[in-house]
Amino acid sequence: MFSKAKKTDRIDPEQREQYEYAQSRINQKKRLMRHFIVFLVGCVFLIIINPVLGYGDDFFIKNWFVWAILIWAFLFLIHLFNVFIMNSFMGKEWEHQQLEKLKVKQEVRLAELKKQAVKEATMEDVKKNEFHNPKPPEVR
Repeated sequence: MFSKAKKTDRIDPEQREQYEYAQSRINQKKRLMRHFIVFLVGCVFLIIINPVLGYGDDFFIKNWFVWAILIWAFLFLIHLFNVFIMNSFMGKEWEHQQLEKLKVKQEVRLAELKKQAVKEATMEDVKKNEFHNPKPPEVR
């Protein structure tokens, strides 16, 4: 109770990774919610500016605010797609699978290079032996 030693709870790497992943997902959803709120406020602002105040009536497009809102809605849908759909397909599990595939490919390539290096080294040894110990000429 009064000891000076502090107890520290250690988190194993897997739990830490899960925590970091959960934290990043929360941040993604938080940014998406902020984007949605700014989108709603911006749409109301654009609607007030053009039809109510008459600002932008001299533009070459009569209802330009509708196009601005549609473009913004498209960008919001892309953001929504990235957070909820793409992340489920290409989430942490997908990254781990890709990492494991690359590790296996790298190990195979390293094994091939080692075999090739051993083969070249033995060929050089054979050549050195032939140079130092030449074969006697054949008698006919």
